Amino acid sequence: MEEKKKQKEALVPYLPKDCISNILVRLPLGSVQRSRFVCKPWHTIINSPLFVDAHLRRSETVLIFLSSIKREGLYAFPSGSILQEKPNTISVEAKFLQTECVPVFGLPIMDPTLKSYIQYLEINGGRSKIVEYNASCLGNIRATCNGLILLDNELKKGGLIVMNPVTRKLIALPLGTLYPPHKESYGFALSNVTGEYKVAHLFRDELGFLSCEILILGTRLWREVNGPSFGLFSWFGYMPVSAIGALHWVPHIDHSDYIVSMEVDKEKFHTIPLPKSGRTHDRIVETGGFLSFVAHGEANQIDIWILKGLGESWTKQHSITMGCVLDMVPLLSLRIQGDMIFKRDEDGSFYAYDFQLQVMRKIEMEKGVVPLSSSLLPHVNSLVSWCRESRLDVCD
Repeated sequence: MEEKKKQKEALVPYLPKDCISNILVRLPLGSVQRSRFVCKPWHTIINSPLFVDAHLRRSETVLIFLSSIKREGLYAFPSGSILQEKPNTISVEAKFLQTECVPVFGLPIMDPTLKSYIQYLEINGGRSKIVEYNASCLGNIRATCNGLILLDNELKKGGLIVMNPVTRKLIALPLGTLYPPHKESYGFALSNVTGEYKVAHLFRDELGFLSCEILILGTRLWREVNGPSFGLFSWFGYMPVSAIGALHWVPHIDHSDYIVSMEVDKEKFHTIPLPKSGRTHDRIVETGGFLSFVAHGEANQIDIWILKGLGESWTKQHSITMGCVLDMVPLLSLRIQGDMIFKRDEDGSFYAYDFQLQVMRKIEMEKGVVPLSSSLLPHVNSLVSWCRESRLDVCD
């Protein structure tokens, strides 16, 4: 009996913990999720903050968006005329009510036709495809950060939900100051000093004065901070971009001469002049950890300016001078591949610019169609949690 045990152990060579971690971190996210349940040592490795951060750094950026259930169609079941969502799809609202311990008989009736599927566009090697999270929601995505999304809580007017669509963990935030969506903006960022996630809420009152409140996910309490100066914003249509330790807003729909930035750690607002006046299709995006200003010039040219720090000056890094690029809106830069992704305003097609080869290529769509009306937000699929504990499964 002892001999058989020794032979069995010899067939399974011992691997150091660091070696196993180094192998697991290279797996696709779906495989990593399944590997958590292989054994207790693997579960401990994958749930550790060091592993989660390492996997996050190796994960490519995607574009997360909402697709109307009406548009994609509903599934009719033989039991009657009631239409149901896709099989194996979870509802954010239903999961939220479960976490709130609402009795089954107290659940509100939620019309599936008012919901949207949470999906993402994956871009790789000049091709793209739409991938399902198998999750639906009633509200809009307000912001994203490191794999977490900020959603409207349609079951509590003015409320918000933070969710990781991969792990399906979620938490409801307390009510802050209530304002119509066109008079407010949410930013979502990670503090490099404390390691805590912050939600910044800008809102404008009837007189045009701007106020700001901030919530740290660990405390779940809103508190007022000094907001930007009066008159800096004319609208909140552009969602803020997180880069160089700050959240950055473009305050005007056209002819923006500056951006408004808030330091995430110090929570102070600054006005940063742009290298040139921004036009309708110009945007700011995060590129390789820095802030980029992508500006359309004359004669089918796009200039890309880089800002490496709040106290530094813009420097022009690239110029794209090929084809018709006047209506191309920059969406993001891929964090691993490095290409900058554009969406053409005319037909909704996607293009990738390769900085090394200096080539702009149209991206082939392998699966699905992105709705033209959808807001596309940069996102990273990860195991990240808002909790600071080492175990992901305690963060409900």
